[in-house]
Amino acid sequence: MAKEIIHTDKAPAAIGAYSQAVKAGDTVYLSGQIPLDPATMTVVEGGFAAEAHQVFKNLKAVCEAAGGSLDQIVKLNAFLTDLSNFATFNEVMSQYMSQPYPARAAIGVASLPKGVQVEADAVMVLGS
Repeated sequence: MAKEIIHTDKAPAAIGAYSQAVKAGDTVYLSGQIPLDPATMTVVEGGFAAEAHQVFKNLKAVCEAAGGSLDQIVKLNAFLTDLSNFATFNEVMSQYMSQPYPARAAIGVASLPKGVQVEADAVMVLGS
């Protein structure tokens, strides 16, 4: 099965040896998004909630570039440097995604690139 590389200027450019997403069949594997403003490639300011909003805006842009939407995500992994932000992450997520929500993991990590507080990656199935 051939793989298709997904790229959009509406999400941050990759800052390493990876693609924003890879489509294989009807499945799209979205790389982790951190709260970078795609226009400036700088971390958004305003605390954890602002960072979480930017993560979902970036994921949304990649989903749309692949021909889908956030509601077609079937699996989401969230990485938080402070699990006390878990409730805030849930609140922000509910503003971008509708029920039924995807399967999800929330993982506490020691650090993330560029010193951000949150990162999320996902798997989306087109036509779902």
